[in-house]
Amino acid sequence: MEEKKSVGTEFEDRLKVHYDELKWIYGELFHDSHAFDYFVSMLKKFCDERSPILKAWDKKRSEDAGWYKRKNMLGMLMYTNCFAKNIKGVKNHLPYIEECGVNYLHLMPLLESPEGRSDGGYAVSDFCKVDPKLGTMKDLADLSAACHKKGIFLCLDFVMNHTSEDHEWAIKAKQGIKEYQDRYFFFDDWTIPNDFEKTVPQVFPTTAPGNFTYNPETGKVVMTTFYPYQWDLNYRNPTVFNDMTANMLFLVNNGVDIIRLDAVPYIWKTLGTNCRNLPEVHKLVRMMHIASEIVAPGTLLLGEVVMEPSKVVPYFGSVEKPECQMLYNVTTMASTWNTVATRNVGLLKHQMETVCHLPKEYTFLNYLRCHDDIGWGLDYEFLAKDGIQEVPHKKYLNDYLRGRVWGSDARGELYNDDPRLGDARLCGTTASLCGVEAAVYEKNDWKIQASIDLDITLHAFLFTQSGIPVLYSGDEIAQLNDYGYHGDPLKSDDSRYLHRGDFDWKLAEKRNDPETVQGMMFTRLKHLIDLRKEYDVFDGNADVWMVETWNEHILGIGRYYMGQKLIGLFNFSEIEQTAWIHEEEYYINLVDGSMLNSDHVTLGGHQFVWMFHNYEPRREPVKKAEVPKKKKAAAKKE
Repeated sequence: MEEKKSVGTEFEDRLKVHYDELKWIYGELFHDSHAFDYFVSMLKKFCDERSPILKAWDKKRSEDAGWYKRKNMLGMLMYTNCFAKNIKGVKNHLPYIEECGVNYLHLMPLLESPEGRSDGGYAVSDFCKVDPKLGTMKDLADLSAACHKKGIFLCLDFVMNHTSEDHEWAIKAKQGIKEYQDRYFFFDDWTIPNDFEKTVPQVFPTTAPGNFTYNPETGKVVMTTFYPYQWDLNYRNPTVFNDMTANMLFLVNNGVDIIRLDAVPYIWKTLGTNCRNLPEVHKLVRMMHIASEIVAPGTLLLGEVVMEPSKVVPYFGSVEKPECQMLYNVTTMASTWNTVATRNVGLLKHQMETVCHLPKEYTFLNYLRCHDDIGWGLDYEFLAKDGIQEVPHKKYLNDYLRGRVWGSDARGELYNDDPRLGDARLCGTTASLCGVEAAVYEKNDWKIQASIDLDITLHAFLFTQSGIPVLYSGDEIAQLNDYGYHGDPLKSDDSRYLHRGDFDWKLAEKRNDPETVQGMMFTRLKHLIDLRKEYDVFDGNADVWMVETWNEHILGIGRYYMGQKLIGLFNFSEIEQTAWIHEEEYYINLVDGSMLNSDHVTLGGHQFVWMFHNYEPRREPVKKAEVPKKKKAAAKKE
């Protein structure tokens, strides 16, 4: 019988695979052999400390390298305090999360941050301590263990570009200790900061203008790309990289499966550049990928790169030398809402064709809404071909999604409005932007049904895309905007809290009553989720392509895998439209089992269809009795 390998041997074997590349990259960036030796010893320490239970979890994931690409993957994003007050509350509500069909749970930042100066938890004062209001690190580890027993993977934000000004390093820097000032960017006067400002864009020009802040305690200027209380870390200092990687591995050893690298494009600064997406960033991310592979194989890195596709895709790295296993598909999200407002699918189709041609090894996280605003970083060069100009178009989108255009029932609010540049972004829940809020307010049953139809169609489109769909907590019950933030002095100047309201558990109790708004949404959405998990054609390894519909209002997506073919058609117009697809096979409607004409398909306003064909029929089509019934009776109001 083969003798079981020791922990040390496991570490040495993994290190050996990556050692030469790791040493080469580290030497290129830092030229410090002593710091590298410390880095390696630190990796061994975390490997030795990893629990047997988590090592068994590593083994399970390593044996199925594509575990996160399966058809059953469905994510949910939530704020711990909004969803269940604290971490223990989330653990207690895991049965609800299971009921939603979710097996990838993303908790928004929950590490210790100063109240009122946290940017929603993104100004971390201690990377090894949970915010006391939310629980403890033991609570987080217990939640992870409970999730793993249910087959749920846990994702957590890792804020790596900056710390809070209340972090231990920042406090010691304020005391004048040079070692800690060197972990940030301190300048004796404004000369160099002013040179940086010539080429570095501002992230929040209205709420936090500029990229530097004067610090009275030291009489010096410190770099603060995001907010004055968030001090940028200097990754040219190997101590910063070593210690921040250790902070990441500490979270991994407490059961976090997926590390979301927040604001990763910003982490390397060079004077005379825009300090975005510099080559050194990719070297740092590659080393973090290697570190996680050595300590906890199967751990995933999710890159937050909220930029155009040409800037996003490089963060996958290469197939041979990957960086992030997953990235956000932010462009498709923004293009989706552009399509809702314009009813024209041209831009969305153009953008998705690019995604369809990427290697299957690249996995996107797809979403309709998240904790952040909608930024209109669209392909204006493409839109210009139709005479569309950037500033007027952004104004139209913002007006439409605030209900200020005739015929629009959307309800949103502006974020970071800059009248001078015309570059405002937009906030709102999915349901409110789809018109549910206005329909409920008007007590208009027809509008309620129509707005739910749009909401469901957008989610069906989300589930048809290539990658992992992620729901924003509350969207499954059509939760509306929360205007209460206007009365909170700590939140009133940040309209993103419009869609960060507390989860309404009383409304959630109505989720299985199809005569309520919540039931209409939940039962139809859950049916789509169940179908997606049942049919192989939704697997991450499927071929995906855009289908020509010969109708500017209908988007068509094709999928093929294991003898199964799916054509998804989505009508972005409120008026009945016909897709001329001229398919040769016979199809059934996957949602209700009815037969379909494969030459041309007529869809009602804001309706969709999943057309299914099985070249190797081995299963009965879905039974009509399983389909949630759409009630014609008036929906019970909230």
